[in-house]
Amino acid sequence: MQLSNEEEDYNLSLSKFESMLKTNKVLFFDSEEFEEIILHYLDMGKAALAKKALKLALEQHPKSTGLKLVQVEMLVYDDKLELAEKLLNELYAIEPTNEEIYIQKANICSKRDQHEKAVELLKIALKYTDDYADVYNLIGMEFLFMDNLEMAKESFIKCLEEDLEDQSALYNVVYCFEFLDQNQEAITYLKKYIDKNPYSEIAWHQLGRLHYGVKEYENAIRAFDYATLIDDEFLGAFMEKAKAFERLKKYDEAIESYSRTIELDDATSYALLRMGKCYEKLGNKALALKYFNQTVHEDPLLDKGWIAITDFYVRQKNYQKALFYVNKALAIDNQNRLYWKRFATINKQMNFFEEAEFGYRKAVEFGDYGLDTWLFWVDILQFLGEFESAIQTLLQASEYFPEENEIEYRLAGLYFMLTDNTKAKFHLSNALRLNFDNYILLEDLFPVVWAKKMVQNYIAKHKKQ
Repeated sequence: MQLSNEEEDYNLSLSKFESMLKTNKVLFFDSEEFEEIILHYLDMGKAALAKKALKLALEQHPKSTGLKLVQVEMLVYDDKLELAEKLLNELYAIEPTNEEIYIQKANICSKRDQHEKAVELLKIALKYTDDYADVYNLIGMEFLFMDNLEMAKESFIKCLEEDLEDQSALYNVVYCFEFLDQNQEAITYLKKYIDKNPYSEIAWHQLGRLHYGVKEYENAIRAFDYATLIDDEFLGAFMEKAKAFERLKKYDEAIESYSRTIELDDATSYALLRMGKCYEKLGNKALALKYFNQTVHEDPLLDKGWIAITDFYVRQKNYQKALFYVNKALAIDNQNRLYWKRFATINKQMNFFEEAEFGYRKAVEFGDYGLDTWLFWVDILQFLGEFESAIQTLLQASEYFPEENEIEYRLAGLYFMLTDNTKAKFHLSNALRLNFDNYILLEDLFPVVWAKKMVQNYIAKHKKQ
């Protein structure tokens, strides 16, 4: 790659400065060279070297405004805001039309959360600057800090009118549109932007994302195609394109796009998992399993991978294998409610009721408060004859689902089993009030209770009311 003259000079300055540090000889640099060297070290996060360069620079050029402004930047970087402000006021007295002074004053206001004041100062900087794009970008950021996304959007759009290639402003514009729920307006804006800058892979990628967000998958794929044509190593665009193909049930094309992401970079567990799912949809069980296994090998902590393998075997009704994998997953993370729920479901299918009960208990303990989980757990407790535990569990569940007829019918049935007729009738009348037709639950779950004359009469009486 051919370096421009400017870049060559810049690299020469840097190496000259670094060799000077090693030899302790003092060499002369002009003030602009020093500015570039200092800002280079600041960008690299090498603050100590930047300070060393600044000290030498000010010794060689004590009157340089440019270097003093860099000094201000360093003071702000170190949170020495009062000192920075004092120096800025001195510089303002000498050069009141230097836009950098207003930009740095704004920077200090921003650090103090005085964002309105920062915007006022940046608007003054606009009068004196040649670099409008940079100042509009800074104004946009201040509006973002104030959560004024409408004004932020306008500023970033102005920034892009000045400098089409400003990628951070482009991302920020799209962010503002999305945050304001203006997806269609964002699509319109990006199409206009692409008319002016058709080779911006970022714009095509963002356009694809927006189409995907409003479920226009064909349009999304077209946009991602352009992004990957401009940059054939654009990982994100290949990944998003694959997701759009999946939505259209074009699994072969999705697999091709996911494969491309794996060629470009180390395989991600996400891509491997999605490829497994696509192969499963295509009926290719062997390849589906291969990719699910690779997923958990790549990232043993990704629960979606273990769940994919477990569910795969459950669908095949191969419960032994499913149990084997869910146990492997629990060995890695035994506080995952999704694993425990599957552990319970599989054991229930295999008629291992005590294990199933333990699994549902653990699932709830680790935060699965779904109604079906509570009910599966209670039904197993009842099957095991643990009526008291079943009642306690239902009372706990009723705190999450206070008006749920399925809980009330079960409580009624269990209290009748324990011949606590007062409580049983209380819950039965609740259940009948909430959903009368569901009384067949009693017949299914509690045939002994259902056969009682008293229960039949109670239901009949309720029906008349």
